[in-house]
Amino acid sequence: MHTDTLHNHGDHKEWNESFYFNFYDRSNDICGFMRIGLKPNKDERMMFCFLMMPDGTLVGIRGRGPYAKGLEQDGLAYTMLEPETLWSLRFEGMMGQVTREGPIPIEVDLDLRFRSLNPIFNYRRCVNAEEEALSQSVASEHLEQFGKITGVLRVGDQTYSVDALGERDHSWGPREWTTPKMWIWLTSEFSEEMALNVTKLDLGFAQVDAGFVHVDGTDSAIIRADIDTEYGDDGAPTALRMSLHDEHGDVHEVAARVMRVARMPFTEGNTTSIMYETLAEYEFRGQKGYGIAEYLIRSL
Repeated sequence: MHTDTLHNHGDHKEWNESFYFNFYDRSNDICGFMRIGLKPNKDERMMFCFLMMPDGTLVGIRGRGPYAKGLEQDGLAYTMLEPETLWSLRFEGMMGQVTREGPIPIEVDLDLRFRSLNPIFNYRRCVNAEEEALSQSVASEHLEQFGKITGVLRVGDQTYSVDALGERDHSWGPREWTTPKMWIWLTSEFSEEMALNVTKLDLGFAQVDAGFVHVDGTDSAIIRADIDTEYGDDGAPTALRMSLHDEHGDVHEVAARVMRVARMPFTEGNTTSIMYETLAEYEFRGQKGYGIAEYLIRSL
């Protein structure tokens, strides 16, 4: 049986199963990212769906409701059409277009297909038993895959034919947003033949690195990621450089600059973390790629 399905949940209060997709359409200059998360032990199903538009504005929605197994919430719906290969992504309804005066309601209709370009990559390839234990607080079971996203997007009175590359992420297990000091999750697609995915989990007393570099039809597991990040005055990342050490002993040098930023706070108890979901332009092996640079930073 394929692993990319809903799983039996444990009894941890913060047990979570998450399905996330992103894309960047170069010709239309539109970036999208969306997530449906299930928390059965808190009777909760949550979602977000955001679009970074060509004029620099952010259009999006966050919602939640009572727990149910289905992958749909507040107008956002995922359907697996072929296991580990093809997904339908749909949204129909109202979102808010962010302005200085506050969000303005705008009608959005999204009808996309995600088709994989590499086999599912399991983070277990990257970590040892000790590192796996350290990652238990942020969903230790973790699958990644990049792909091609096509379809139609309508925002207000504008309609776009989407032809993009992107990433999907499926994780399950306890997830406590405010436990890590920081996590960094990066994706970039340079072409249908080259992509990368990087995770760095900083617990304060230890770090766990994972991800892959996809070149020449092969996923190479990342076992160490050295990341040097520059931040703006508001705390958001603005640029980064990476040395990615893979399972074969090769080191991959990557640079990136942040193009757009969305901020999302997460509060648990008396602790708040800020998620910076950014669109970044990457440089690797003489090519430019685009994807998400996600930074979750715990407030002091």
